[in-house]
Amino acid sequence: MEIINNEKNLQFEYHLNGEVARLEYRFYKRDIAMMHTVVPESMKGQGVASALAAHAFEFAKSKNKKVMVYCPFVAKYVKKHPELREQIDREYHPNL
Repeated sequence: MEIINNEKNLQFEYHLNGEVARLEYRFYKRDIAMMHTVVPESMKGQGVASALAAHAFEFAKSKNKKVMVYCPFVAKYVKKHPELREQIDREYHPNL
């Protein structure tokens, strides 16, 4: 699955059959904030949101940025992947 970083719109994207799934992010203070994930109905159940989240965490790690989580899907993803907790900014998310 090819995920692209649309730096202009601050979102990671996956394109399929003319539709776009996205995970929106923002830079805040010293962190990257994961804001919102949107997956079209036609792509649901195919692991697209998980691929977007995985890519987002890889990007944050490559930029040496801690992650702030505002997106409910990303919060669930982190709970399923406890190895990612080391990337979470504990100042903002002490319980994640």
